[in-house]
Amino acid sequence: MTTAIEETLVLVKPDGVARNLTGEILRRIEAKGYSLIDIRMVQADREILAKHYAEHEGKPFYEPLIEFMQSGPVVVMRVAGNRVIEGLRVLAGTTDPTIAAPGTIRGDFGRDWGLKVQQNLVHGSDSVESAERELDLWFA
Repeated sequence: MTTAIEETLVLVKPDGVARNLTGEILRRIEAKGYSLIDIRMVQADREILAKHYAEHEGKPFYEPLIEFMQSGPVVVMRVAGNRVIEGLRVLAGTTDPTIAAPGTIRGDFGRDWGLKVQQNLVHGSDSVESAERELDLWFA
């Protein structure tokens, strides 16, 4: 039985870009056997971020997250591979970098930012549906 090739969105957030971790994050993605299909660096505006994070609107962390994501450039990647959505979420590590496992991107490079969990270096789509929506949004 063969597994279908999936595509997913990976964002290197402003903290990862500012700390010059984009190359290391991409290296880990490619070392895992995934393929980089497209990459670009953007300064995200509120409109795209509001659409990207629409499910979080009204939550206490929403405005700080939008502000953080506008604070510097973001590297946007389209990545493909077998079970890439699940695989990249494991590679990234748990959302809170303080407790992310060693060997994951967040575990190895995340810092204890207290309540600023949004500064967790990367975003990866969490489902096929999210990946399709997010890729259409960022690569329109």
